[in-house]
Amino acid sequence: MNHASLLSHCVAILDSYDPNGYGVEQHLTTYINQHEELEDTDETFITEVFSGCVRHIKIMKVVIDGFYVKDGKSCLRADINLYTVLCYLSLYRLDELGMVNFRKFVKCQDVNKMHRFLAFFLDEKNLKSWIKDEWCKIYEHSYVQVQLISPILRWLPELEELVKQLGERIANKVQQKKRTKTPTEVKAFNITQVRPRSVPVPEKIPTVQKPNPVPKTTFTKPKEAKLIKEARERNRRRAEEQLLEATKDQFFCANTEKSDKTLIRLEEIRIMEDSKLQFDKSKARPLPQSVTENVPIKLNAAAILREGALYQRREDKELKKLEMLESGAKDGSEFLEWQQSMRQKDMDANLADIERRRLEGKLSHEEAILARQNLIQENRQKVLEMKEEAEQMMQEFVAKRLEEEEVLKKMVEDTIAGHQNAKEAKVRMQETKRKIAAEVSEESQELLQEAMQRAEAEMKRKMELIQQIRALESVPKDRTKMVDWTATSGQGLLSEMSIAELRERLSLLKVEEQEARENKRDEILENKEAKDRLLMEKLEQISKHRAAEGQAAALRMEEKKKTKSQKPVIKDPKVLALEEKLEQRRQERLKTTSASKMTQSRHSAGRTRSMVKEKKRLEESRWKELEQRRERQAALQSQGIATNVAGQKLTSFGRARQRSAGPIAS
Repeated sequence: MNHASLLSHCVAILDSYDPNGYGVEQHLTTYINQHEELEDTDETFITEVFSGCVRHIKIMKVVIDGFYVKDGKSCLRADINLYTVLCYLSLYRLDELGMVNFRKFVKCQDVNKMHRFLAFFLDEKNLKSWIKDEWCKIYEHSYVQVQLISPILRWLPELEELVKQLGERIANKVQQKKRTKTPTEVKAFNITQVRPRSVPVPEKIPTVQKPNPVPKTTFTKPKEAKLIKEARERNRRRAEEQLLEATKDQFFCANTEKSDKTLIRLEEIRIMEDSKLQFDKSKARPLPQSVTENVPIKLNAAAILREGALYQRREDKELKKLEMLESGAKDGSEFLEWQQSMRQKDMDANLADIERRRLEGKLSHEEAILARQNLIQENRQKVLEMKEEAEQMMQEFVAKRLEEEEVLKKMVEDTIAGHQNAKEAKVRMQETKRKIAAEVSEESQELLQEAMQRAEAEMKRKMELIQQIRALESVPKDRTKMVDWTATSGQGLLSEMSIAELRERLSLLKVEEQEARENKRDEILENKEAKDRLLMEKLEQISKHRAAEGQAAALRMEEKKKTKSQKPVIKDPKVLALEEKLEQRRQERLKTTSASKMTQSRHSAGRTRSMVKEKKRLEESRWKELEQRRERQAALQSQGIATNVAGQKLTSFGRARQRSAGPIAS
């Protein structure tokens, strides 16, 4: 769509818009539906312009009202929306449209209207004075300067040129054409022309042979697969029944899992064996000897200045204090002694409170132990009751499980019957699909032949087109261009210069920059020397202060050691009463613990000793049997008839014995 039609649509949609009756989106959708001939790009442009004009109506209203008050008194009020659209395009969309498209929008309207409005709006004096002030009342000054004034001032020379052209058009003046230099004519060398390359003939598309029909055995399943599936189902049901019977009648001693104690022991043996295999372990370097002397710390410039300023403030503070004492001010030594005595009293009270809380904690601990012993007795009684309930619930669970198994067997039989019916329906469905596939294959072969014929015709047309294009490309073109380094571009600008003049000016600028760089380097060196002198003075001041602070710290440490050697004595009656109560609770706990211990009878002690002896005897017989097997294996290896399985078993037995005997010997 041309520029005049787009501008007329933008003005029409603004003329028909009523903000009190419809919303922006609803009115825009209604207008676009009424004009279905608009393309997607045109709809996008109209949508953005209409939305922008509605959004920034206050900005445009300032310009339009000022125009009708000053220069547009004789203009029609019906053209308000036309001026609004042009004002929006020049303020917000000029960077995107460019000067070429904006000039087309302006020239498609009446020349007198455009010249009068643009001459008023694009006047630099109006923009920088009252228009800017009115805009600042609506938006912030930064937004007005950056988003509105700066872009329009950047395009102002070209816009003024457009206003000048409109004025000349009204005055019927003919614009003189610029004289351009005639380009240098280049004469081609007399060279033998290259023969055009021959266009290769494309290969013909081979015809597709008629495929063989699909064999019938593709869609029929073999009988062996059906028999294997039935046998698999029978074996699965038989295995499930045997598993249920085995779970019912299994022995409790058949638990193959190892105990936690055995796993811990095996892990210890593995770690011990792995520790013996660290052959390539890197040897660590010994720790350096501790340095007791004072090591000087290297400070940077910032740390030196910061510490020097700190000591300087301290010196100023001490000098001020001495001046006040000279002028008759009092010393705070009495207040410091009173403060020290009060702090000592507070410390004694805090120590007594801490001791009291510690004794209360111990007392609560003893009472908790007594309560725990009572709770253990109650838990034992509850455990006995829970065991009886668990036995009863287990019997009920076994009976319920048998009933569920019978129900599951019936469900399995019903499911097998349903699978058989589904298989028959699946076979019938495959037959119908096979017939449909045969009909579709015949139609596809006919369509394939027609497509091959169309492809051959298209290929012939492309071959002819390729030959014509390659014949045109074979003609040589002359693209040589002569350059004059001393000539300017001839655009009529004030800053125009030739390349030779530009190089000369660049060399002069380099010389000036080198001189400025040398002056700056001398100034930096002088500042650096002054800074070094200041740092040396600060370092001397810091060393003096550090020596004085070290002596004061040594004196404070000696006084602190003397005060620490004297232990505080606590004489609080509450603390003494808590200690007596704690001793009573401890005696009660010891009596309860001694009474709860079980004394072994002679019969139980003798039985325990006999079980220990039996265990030792069984272990000795087991190790003797392992040794005999190892000897037999060695004899077989000497004869050369040992098997890999026997060797692995005997080796594992030997390693187990070494692992069990190793920690005991250690």
